[in-house]
Amino acid sequence: MALGKSLKVVVLSAVLMVPGIAMAQQAPTASIAEMANTPLVRVNIAESLRTPPDEATITVATQAKAPTATAAVAANKVKTEKLLAAIRAAGIRERDIQTQGIQLQPDYRWDPPSPGAQGRQTLIGYMANNSVQIKTRNIDKLTSLLDALTTAGADSVYGPSFGISDTAPLKREARIRAMKRGDSEATEYARNNGYKSVRLLSVEEGTSYRGTDVLLSASGVNNLPPPPPPPPPPSVGERGGDDIVAPGQLETAVSLNLLYRMER
Repeated sequence: MALGKSLKVVVLSAVLMVPGIAMAQQAPTASIAEMANTPLVRVNIAESLRTPPDEATITVATQAKAPTATAAVAANKVKTEKLLAAIRAAGIRERDIQTQGIQLQPDYRWDPPSPGAQGRQTLIGYMANNSVQIKTRNIDKLTSLLDALTTAGADSVYGPSFGISDTAPLKREARIRAMKRGDSEATEYARNNGYKSVRLLSVEEGTSYRGTDVLLSASGVNNLPPPPPPPPPPSVGERGGDDIVAPGQLETAVSLNLLYRMER
């Protein structure tokens, strides 16, 4: 299990302050001598937790061709209504169904060049398209959902795009881990320089992209055990229908810039 971290330590001393700048700001609460005896240490900590996604977004589209624009739109309307019925029958909530676009465009046939004549396009009718974006939280049933959508008349499928519906618990856990590491590492630097402890002065948060595998369950965030060795790939006959979808894992990360004062 890989623990992502980044660390940058900067020790600042008050004797390096420019008097003109210090006067323009709020007057320090401690004397220059006191501040020089209690230098600062800045620690940059990155924590990132990886979890399997719990939602997936898919865009499906229908298409219909007809000699006239009116007929193409009407035919596509029938296909779209059938597709929407299948989406709702699959348990997709209304708030997770959204029309992405409706298109109507000419449909041409390309006539290749013949001896003594150039190739040309011939208008043969019109083509209507309707695309719908849906979101599902049944990751383990994606393959059966795709089967249902194509059976209902979806002419194209785009996705899935995986996501995490609520990253707040993961970010909360990442902050806790980052703060503990920051306190520990800043204290270590202080003691290595003859100081007893550190006092936190400021916290700035950013983002990071390194990770530790964790499991998000109903009881909270837990560490995952080391993964077992991968099994040998199954033969074609042994593979199940869900093998075409591999959700993988997504990262939720925080990066903290922590400033401490060393204290005796």
